[in-house]
Order: sequence, then structure tokens, then C-alpha cells
Amino acid sequence: MNDVGRIERENMGFNELDQWLNQHNITEIECLVPDITGTPRGKILPRAKFREERGMRLPEVVLGMTVTGEVPNDDAFNAIILANDGDMVLKPDPTTVRIVPWAADPTAEVIHDCFTFGDQLVDYAPRSVLRNVLKLYEKQSWKPVVAPELEFYLVARNTDPDLPLAPPIGRSGRAESGRQAYSINAVNEFDPLFEDIYDYCEVQHLEIDTLIHEIGTGQMEINFLHGDPLELADSVFLFKRTVREAALRHNMYATFMAKPIAGQPGSAMHIHQSVVDVSTGRNVFANDDGADSELFLSAIGGLQTYLPASMALFAPYVNSYRRLVPDTAAPINVQWGRDNRTVGIRVPHSNAATRRLENRVVGADANPYIAMAASLACCYLGMINNIKPTAELKGNGYAHKYELPRSLNAALDLLRDAKPLRELLGESFVSLYTSVKELEHTEFMRVISPWEREHLLLHV
Repeated sequence: MNDVGRIERENMGFNELDQWLNQHNITEIECLVPDITGTPRGKILPRAKFREERGMRLPEVVLGMTVTGEVPNDDAFNAIILANDGDMVLKPDPTTVRIVPWAADPTAEVIHDCFTFGDQLVDYAPRSVLRNVLKLYEKQSWKPVVAPELEFYLVARNTDPDLPLAPPIGRSGRAESGRQAYSINAVNEFDPLFEDIYDYCEVQHLEIDTLIHEIGTGQMEINFLHGDPLELADSVFLFKRTVREAALRHNMYATFMAKPIAGQPGSAMHIHQSVVDVSTGRNVFANDDGADSELFLSAIGGLQTYLPASMALFAPYVNSYRRLVPDTAAPINVQWGRDNRTVGIRVPHSNAATRRLENRVVGADANPYIAMAASLACCYLGMINNIKPTAELKGNGYAHKYELPRSLNAALDLLRDAKPLRELLGESFVSLYTSVKELEHTEFMRVISPWEREHLLLHV
């Protein structure tokens, strides 16, 4: 993919941002802020208004809404946000400006950071949480490198939430049947859609790598090129928006639910991670002779130790835990193995320069900023505290016992009890996050499922 746009944005300050907007004859600007759930919040402004209101305001409460738009009303949440019911200042990150390719008029999108009126980052904003974790690496002269792999399903339009989802109709006029893992023909069924997706990504300089058909019916996977975690989190955030928009234009939906269809595999966001020494440019996960370094093993040990407590961040909804069951291409434990896709932590075949680990626990429904922050935090705690991993697991990981929480409630309890992780990610963020997720769980429990009506109505 052409690097000109990326390099242009890397060198961009506020003056250059103004020039860029003028150069591209932008008439409207979408000012985006990712909230706790990963939903884009913000404002849409005319070009002239954006120049005048570079420090525009939004209520802090928009960061802490549930996926249904509700706001918690517990003591922990109120102590953080509602005590003052105040505003925060949104400031554009000039390096994130992009053209909105599907807009009718020349429109730009810019991701914003959240600040207090004292010009401090709002520490419980998802983008701030990731920034703060990256600062910890920076203090050690480390630079983390990530590469996400994002799975999603294409499904037929479905406006009735009581009806199960179905595969969409391809260009052959037929819906996909059976499982078509790695099938080129199955991907070709949706060539017009993927041509639009690639075009949209090209315009936005989203550096995607490969497209494959995954195991599930209508399930796809996009791999991103490795790079800076904040840039990649931005890319995933924008990519989700892009794919949904493209799918709608082809009369179908794209969904990043962790488990949208019964009997089909769930969708993950696998995160490949490595760490570079800033002073030497070397990958610290390998020794000079190519062997695994102590820091690499400690990073694995950190993930093994803190993955269970991070699960509410990696699997943020009740639906997320439907994905994490044996023999469905999703892990159930924190074991690690080389080129082993049945465990939670996979070490792909690699040379010393590309030595990395793959966190396979994260769901496609996770907020990319929060998921990357938490995954890097686990590794950081392992590396700083020299946490030793267990022995490598060889063979089928599903034969090993469950080691991950099996429900959102259990995961939230573990997160609250993990003091090192709470302190690293920020106490206010964890309090806000758990309040939001508790309310979502309560909302879910008010719904009676078809399974309950089918099996309990006349039998209990």
C-alpha cells in the first residue's frame, strides 16, 4: 500500500492539519471519540466551525455509556463522572485525519483525544489508557509492536432481533452453505464488496495485509501489517466502521459479534506482539543466537498470570463467552505452545528478528484500544517482575482444563481483585469499566431467551 499518506500524517501538526483540510477541499469534519464499548461518539462540524472550535467540548458521560446507551448509577461511577456532570475538551490528533471515502461531499474524519480543562488526558478514555501503557514501555526504552488479525461475519440483512442470522446471498445468487475455510471461490462470491472495502481502506491509508475466508459460514479475516499499537488500534476502530458501511451498500451486514451464529465458530481479534529495544532496534524477545530471551519467556508468564483477570476487557459482553468453548478454534486456558492454535498463547514459527507471541483470547467484539492496552499490560507486568511461564504445552490444548472465567460476572470479579493490573491500567478506568459492564449484564438478565421458552416453558 502507498505510504505517502501515512508519512504525510506522521509529520502533521495543527497548522499542517489546516493546510491538509484546505488542500482536499474538505467541507465537513467528523470528530470521533471511541467510548468504552468502542462506539464512535463525537460531533460532525462544518469546516469553518472546526477551525474555530479546535478545543470543542463533550460531556464526560459519553465515555461511560453501555452498548444500549444507558448510564450506570452506582457510587463508583458517580464518583468518577456524574458528581460534576461536567464537560471534557476534545482535541484532534492531526496524525489520524483521513478522507471519509463513502461520503457524498468532501468529508474528513479525525480521531480526538479527551482532556480535562487542566490540559491533562482524561485517564479513563480508552485511547488514554493505551497511551499510558505505551508510556511505561517508553520509560524502559522499549517499543511494542503489534499486528492484529480481525475476524468478522457477513450476514444477510436482519431487522428482527428475534430471528437467527443467515448467510448473505453472493454474486452467484445463492447463500453460502457449509464451511469454506480458506476458499478462494467463497471469497470471490463477494468480490464487489471486497473491492469497495479495499478501495475504502486505500483512501483512508488503513494498512491491511491479507484477506482470507475463515472457518465459519460467511466468516472472513483481515490481517493488519505490524506497527505501532496506537496506530493499529486506530486502524481497527476505523476498519470496523468501514466494513459495516461497505456491507450496507451491498445489502448485507458485517458483524464483529464474538458469537453471532449458533453452531459456527466465534470471531476473534488475535494480537501478535513483540518488543523492540529503542536504542539498538533489536527485538528483545530473542537472544543473539536466536533462542528465546528471558524477557520473551517473562512476557508469556505475564500473560499467563493476568489473562484471566483481563478477560472482561478481552471478552466484554455476555455473548463473548459463547465463543470460548472447546474445539471451536477459540482457547479455554492460558497455556502456551509453539505453532499451536489450541492454546491461549501461541508462538508462531519465526526467526530472531520476528520473534513474537500471539494472544488468541481476544474477541472481535473487544474495544481495540482497551484490548491492546490490556494485552501489553500483561506482558509488561511479566517482563518487569520476571514472571516465569509454565512449561510449553505440546498437543491438544482442549484436553487441558478451563483456566479462563466462563462468564462476564466472573471475569469482572477477577478484574476487580487484580491490583497490579488495576493500578497499571488506572483505577478510575477499571471502576468506570466495571460499572458499565455490570449494567449491561443487568440489562441482559431482563431478557428471556428462546432457549428458556423452548425448554423450560412446559417442562419445569
